[in-house]
Order: sequence, then structure tokens, then C-alpha cells
Amino acid sequence: MKTIFEYRDYREYVRDFYESRKKCSAFTWREFAKLAGFSSSGFLKLVCDGKTRLSKVGVEKVLHAMNLSDAQAEYFRAMVEFCDSQQPDVRRVSFERMMKIASENRVEFLEAKSFAYFSSWANPALRELAPIMKGATPLEMGHTLVPAISAAEARESLELQESLGLLKKDESGNYVQTSGGVSSSREVVSATVVNMQKQYAHLAADALERYSREYRHISGMTMGLDREAYERLAAELDAFRKKVAEIVSNVKSYDRVYRMNLQLFPLSKKVGDEK
Repeated sequence: MKTIFEYRDYREYVRDFYESRKKCSAFTWREFAKLAGFSSSGFLKLVCDGKTRLSKVGVEKVLHAMNLSDAQAEYFRAMVEFCDSQQPDVRRVSFERMMKIASENRVEFLEAKSFAYFSSWANPALRELAPIMKGATPLEMGHTLVPAISAAEARESLELQESLGLLKKDESGNYVQTSGGVSSSREVVSATVVNMQKQYAHLAADALERYSREYRHISGMTMGLDREAYERLAAELDAFRKKVAEIVSNVKSYDRVYRMNLQLFPLSKKVGDEK
């Protein structure tokens, strides 16, 4: 069985623990539940099947049954929070805690680089900017971004993207984009992408005062929708985003990096909904 620090889903770990014990003895879900102090003999199987969750009290019971303590126990608690929380900020903090604990126990967190990439708006911006600033230093690139970032931050981002295979240097030492993308699990991306979207939303708000209408296009409308109309609009936005990607793919030479946000969100509760 793998060390706990190699897991990202606590359900998978609990199931593997069960299977490992079962190979060595006549271990059953009933015995596992009894060992943890649960009255329902099939409760832990339901947890592993994703049909129910562990409460904070339940987490401590399972920790005792699996004889986990110290760093292993802290990692398991963070893993439960990461998997079960519906709040993006909580998931992000939990994942960061998982990475920290794993690192302290000398286990390489393979998702750490992709997590770092999706943590800042500056990384995708620099990926677009670096190829058109031939011969530029990290300081010059960082100060070309709006808002500017430091030379150290720019250098760290460039090195990260080289390690991820997103950027590489040509024979002249200039950066060029590769056709590669960031490879990561859906869970890791979801833990960070909301934070990046918040950063872009703040930048969009700042752009209202930072740029004149000549350089920015920000508009919107407030409307009443039912579910069917919402889904039709969402589909149109997806189609438009694909059309934008097609237009961008035909750009042979560019001199500025832009960000476009497509946003459609509620401004009220659903009338008649008690939730």
C-alpha cells in the first residue's frame, strides 16, 4: 500500500487500507466500522463509494481505527477537507496544507507546479508576453505587465513555465511558446482556478479606471431569466469563446496581451425558492 502522502482522495486511501487488511486477514466492512465505533456496519463502504461523508467526529474515529497519528493524521484531515468542502478557498488552503505536510515528510507533490501555475494571473499573462519581448530581462517583462510584478516574481514564473514545458528558449535565448499544456488533475485545477478568476475580476474592475474606452471594452446588461434561457445563453457564451479562440489562432503578430472575461451570474435569489 502506498504512503498516505501519495493520496489526494481520502476515500481511495480508506478503501486501500481496507483492501490491504482484508488480504492479511478476514477483515470485513462490518469489522472496520466496529473498530471505528460506527453503529452502521456498512457506513465506511458508503463513504468510500461517495454516497456519504465523514463528519469531524467521524474523521477522528477513522483515524483511530487506522492507527494514524501526527503528520499522517494531519494530512488525512486536510485531505477530507479538500475533498468534501464546497468552498473553493477552503479547498485551496487544504490543498496547500497537504503539499506542505507531504514536503516535510520528503514526498514529492507532483501537482505542486501546476498548482503554482494556476495560483496567479501573471503566469498566463507572462506566457503570452515573453515571446514578443525578445532579449528582455525578467525585470522588464514584469514591469510591462499591468499591474507590474517584481523581477523575482517574473523570473520565478518563467522558470516554472519552463519546467512545465509551456515555454522554452530558442537558439538565441528568447522565449517561445510550446504546444504543451498544463497537465493536472481536475481536483487540483478546481482548487485554484476560482482564485485566479477572482484575480481577473479585480483586474477587470481596475481596468475601468486604468484604461480609456479606446483600449478596453466592458459592457453588460441585467435581465430576468428562467433555467431554459440561462442554459441557452451559457451555450452561446461557450460558442462565442470558441469563436474568439479561432480568431486568436489566426493572429500572426501581436504587441499586447489582453484578458477577456465572460460572466453570467445571479443578482438575486430564485423567487419562490426556500433555500
